[in-house]
Amino acid sequence: MYISQQLRKQNIAEYLLYMWQVEDILRAFDVNLTRIRKEYVPRFEYDEQQIEDLTDWFGNLINMMNSEGKREKGHLAINEAVMKQLIDLHLALSNSTKFPFYTAQYYKVLPFIVELRTKNGNGDSTENEIETCFNALYGAMMLRLQGRTMSPETKHAIDEIATFIGMLSDYYKQDRDEGLIFEEE
Repeated sequence: MYISQQLRKQNIAEYLLYMWQVEDILRAFDVNLTRIRKEYVPRFEYDEQQIEDLTDWFGNLINMMNSEGKREKGHLAINEAVMKQLIDLHLALSNSTKFPFYTAQYYKVLPFIVELRTKNGNGDSTENEIETCFNALYGAMMLRLQGRTMSPETKHAIDEIATFIGMLSDYYKQDRDEGLIFEEE
């Protein structure tokens, strides 16, 4: 909860990846608050109030997972809404002539996106390119957590995708804090 609050303010991409991980953690504990309270929450060095707040947060997420039918797979509506915001921003940035560095980075990663979709059998998928990028970054994060390595080619693709998503995240923060202007005045 505390990490998610900080990440949401600082880096929306890291926030979204973190929230996906939280969804998976809750699933690993069978979306069971009692298990999470006994087996997972004690790992944090928090005071009683923080533990209570964290437990409540997990409980709220579990309620959402149950009500949205996301106990086994999928992402919560709150996370899907963030993804939609990022997709909309991506479309606005890539359709504007005011952000040439963003557009250049997008075209730099586009072959990797196409290759990922082809490898995953999603060549004609309705999955948005930004979702494909996040799925790749999440997959790479899971590989690192498992201590597994990637080929140099895959690592290069992930690095380029991370740079691209980092730019998108920076523009998201800038748009949220200051407002981006997409049209010429």
